[in-house]
This record gives sequence, structure tokens and C-alpha cells, in this order.
Amino acid sequence: MTLTQQIIIVLVVIAGTMLTRFLPFVLFPAGKPTPKYVQYLGRALPAAVFGMLVIYCLRHVSITGGSHGLPELISITVVVLLHKWKRQMLLSIAGGTICYMLLVQLIF
Repeated sequence: MTLTQQIIIVLVVIAGTMLTRFLPFVLFPAGKPTPKYVQYLGRALPAAVFGMLVIYCLRHVSITGGSHGLPELISITVVVLLHKWKRQMLLSIAGGTICYMLLVQLIF
């Protein structure tokens, strides 16, 4: 890759980053009410993303072989309990991930 191509790539990445940072403030200024569809997406997307993450993480789990899905089941239980207790999604995800990694690396 030539120096010119590298510079172009860096400039495109910078432009893309700036666009994603500044565009919401241009589209939805502080003085105007947020459109209803954006409010709906703000309510619906977090649960949808979390559901998609669960499906993605469990797509290759086999209950008939190996550990029979026990590390996954235990980690899901940890995620649910942490979320019921603290109501913080990032803590729940991090706690479940740490639990799963410890189980897979040290026990199963």
C-alpha cells in the first residue's frame, strides 16, 4: 500500500468517525422535540440487541456432547441474577462473560 493510499484511508476513517459523532446533533437539535420513531428505537433496540447477542452466543451449544451446555447455562444464570440485582446491562454482560471464561478455562 502506497503512502497516498494510507493517507486516503486515514482521512476516510476520520471523516466517517466525525460524521457519526456530529450527525445526530445536526439532525436532532436541542431545541426541537425528538421524533417519535427515534424515541421508539431508543426503547426497542437495546432489548433487540441483547436478544440477538444471546442467540449469537448460544448458536453452537450442543447439549448432547462435551459439557452438555453447563458452562453456558451457569453463565446465563449469572447474567440473569446480576441483572435482576443491579439492573446494569454492562455489568451483567461482563459478569456472565467472566463466569463463562473461568468455567471453560478452569473447570470444563
